[in-house]
This record gives sequence, structure tokens and C-alpha cells, in this order.
Amino acid sequence: MTAVPAVPVAGTIPAPVLPELAAPSVWPASAVSAPAGDVTVGGVSLAELAERYGTPTYVLDEDEVRARARAWRRALPDADIVYAGKAFLCRAVVDWIEEEGLGLDVCSAGELELAALRGFPADRIVMHGNAKSPQDLRTALRLGVGRIVIDSQCEIARLATQVPGPEAQQVMVRVLPGIEAGGHKKIRTGAEGQKFGLSIAEGDAEDAVARILGQPGLELVGLHCHLGSQVTSPDPYAQAVRRMVAFLARIRDRYAITVPELDLGGGFAVAYRPGDPAPTPAAYGRRITGELLRACAEFDFPVPRLSVEPGRSVMAPAGIALYEVMSVKRCGGEVFVAVDGGMSDNPRPALYGARYTVRMVGRASAAPMRTATVVGRHCEAGDVLAESVELPEDVRPGDVLAVPASGAYHVSMASGYNMTGRPPVVAVSEGRSRLLLRRETFEDHRRRDVGL
Repeated sequence: MTAVPAVPVAGTIPAPVLPELAAPSVWPASAVSAPAGDVTVGGVSLAELAERYGTPTYVLDEDEVRARARAWRRALPDADIVYAGKAFLCRAVVDWIEEEGLGLDVCSAGELELAALRGFPADRIVMHGNAKSPQDLRTALRLGVGRIVIDSQCEIARLATQVPGPEAQQVMVRVLPGIEAGGHKKIRTGAEGQKFGLSIAEGDAEDAVARILGQPGLELVGLHCHLGSQVTSPDPYAQAVRRMVAFLARIRDRYAITVPELDLGGGFAVAYRPGDPAPTPAAYGRRITGELLRACAEFDFPVPRLSVEPGRSVMAPAGIALYEVMSVKRCGGEVFVAVDGGMSDNPRPALYGARYTVRMVGRASAAPMRTATVVGRHCEAGDVLAESVELPEDVRPGDVLAVPASGAYHVSMASGYNMTGRPPVVAVSEGRSRLLLRRETFEDHRRRDVGL
């Protein structure tokens, strides 16, 4: 399918910013209110985008992505900022991230091949995964990724036997610092007793270090941890820094080596609803840097090269999901507004109770606001996109609803449930739009079905 060419949107007249679009906001910085109840993002009308590309459609503000990448570089100018590709990745995003000077975190051979397709520098790529397949490891070694993060004991020998040589593959060890952090138990990954990493407290991490040091094909260059997702305070990162530096010092004292790198992972929170806590990159950066200097001074350890892996905090606030209302049902005092998407394009509410704000665009309404629940089209009672949101009482089929903060972990986790087809992704910038990912069609499903 030929990509839709970029077309300037004529006649867009910026209007005063509405209160819900004012900072601090869940909308991109370019979002402004427009006539007839519309909102423009990147100078482009959301209502016009819905009409042109259909719904559901995901809109991505390119300039917001770039600005957030730069904010992380300013916050930690001496660190490596590595974009977590699992948040959302496509060819254009790979290019934006490379142009802004960030590294790239991948979790599969597929993500790695996409990066290679765009010529992303392999030495700026970090390969993750708690269960890397043989194909994942072969691809990483073939393409020469900069770091492979060891996540289990059995991975050490498996990787070492595949290194072609003569140079060793640089690796990090993902450790569990034993810290509870994150917005939901399903996205807390730094505590004991879950599938990621190797425990410092139980000795597994140190055993892994010893095994790696015994493999000539592997070079231990750093420690890695990831506390979880939607971490709304810098404090857990400060705790992690302290425990990780203490462990680095223990490795030095026991094995007479100084491991030079420390990767704190990502998980930095964003606002999904007005008022949600979301510290700036600068706030995280100040706390992390200050604690790193204090801990290194206390343990007499040279300050390691620091890395962080923001994904959601770069991509989520740049994205907006657009849906069309299919039906409105009033039942038992509740108002259910059903749209033409749902858990197939945004599984987060069903997975771990994520909550959003919603705004009608493209039609002005003088009706009073009424609390409603926005639900999806799928055959699941849990297919709820947004609870307790305020919409005009006269909301009706054909209206367009916009859900901000939708740039991360929506399309990247979208499924083929009910064969509805995954939605397109459209980039906007400077009054123009262009298609990044086309809509998945029934023909795509039919081609995969080869059983007869």
C-alpha cells in the first residue's frame, strides 16, 4: 500500500488554549483548542485526521517526541539516554531517536532487525529479554549490538558459546535491587520474587558475575536494573543507585575488577489524567546524579558511566487515540459510550487498570457534562477504555473522541482480537500529517491463514 503523502491542513486557526489543555497537561505541548469544539495538534485538526484516516487512528506528534528526547539529554548530559523501543517502534521512530542522539533498547530479533533496516548504530543498541531465543542472540551477535543484558544464569553459557570472536561480547547483568516501585503489581520489576533479573540479596547476581568473568568470550561492562513502570517519584531510583553502587564495590573488592557502567532502566511516570504525578526528566536527573555522587564517595568507587532507558516518558504524551462513537447506552443510572476500538488497540486498562481522560472533538456542544464510561467494541466485560470521564450529555453516534497520552504501549501491544485490524499511526508536525503505519486489513489476516 502506498503511503499517504503529507498534506498541509488549510484554514486551521489557533484559538485560546482551553483549561484542560493548559500546562501541566496530558496533551502534547502543541495542542490548542480550535473552532467547533476541535483540537489541533502539531497544527493539524484532530477531527480532520479522523475523517481522513478513519478511526480508530493513533496520532503522534513528532516534535513532542523529539522535545522529550532532548529533555532527557539535558537532564543527564553525561549519561547515555537509551530509548525503550517496546513503548512504540516503527521506522520513523528509529530515525527520530537516532537523530536526537539516543541509544535504543530492543527486546527481540524483530525490533533489532527494524533498527538495522534503518541503519541505527549497533553500538548504541542494548538487547534485553528474560527469555531470549536462539534467534534473538544470533541476531544480536551478527549485528554487533553494543550491550546484551544477561537476565538468567543459563543465558551465560548459551551466549558465550555463540560469540564468534575474536573480540568478546560486552554484557551487563540485570540485578534485582529489592525495591518495590511502580503503578501496579503487574509492572513492578525491581522487587524480589518475579521473573526478571538476578537477586543481589540471595547471591544469584554475584554468582552470575563470577560465571561471566570465567567466560573469555564475554566482557562484563555493567550492572542493570529496572524498578518497574509508572514510578512517580525519583526516590526509588536514588535507593537503587545506592544498592547498585554498594554491589559494584563488593564486586571490586572480591574480584579485583572495576565494572565501569550502571544502567538504571526506565519506568519514569507520565500523566494520563490531569493532576497525575509526573516528575520532569530534570527532577529525576537531579536526584539520580546527586545520589550517585554521594554513594560513589562513600564506597570510594569511581563514578560509573550512567544509562537510563526512558520509553513511555518520551512517547506516551506525544500520542492521541481517535475513536468514533458507535452507540450510547443509559442503563441503571450509568452512561456507556461505546467506540469502534478498545482492548485490541489499548489493552492497558484491562491488563492493569490504566485510566485516561477523554475529550470530544469536532463538534461544539452546549449540553451539560455528564459522567460516562467509554467502552470498547469487543466481547469482554473488561473492555473498558476510560471510566468516570466527563462528556457532553448529548454525545451521540458519529462523534469523535480523543484520548491523550496514548503514544506508548497501545499500538505496540495491539492484538488481532475479533479480527478488527490494528489501527494506523499518523505523524503530525508543522501543520502536516503523514502515515507511518497503515491500517491492518482483513486481507492481512487472510494471507496469514494458510490452513487450507
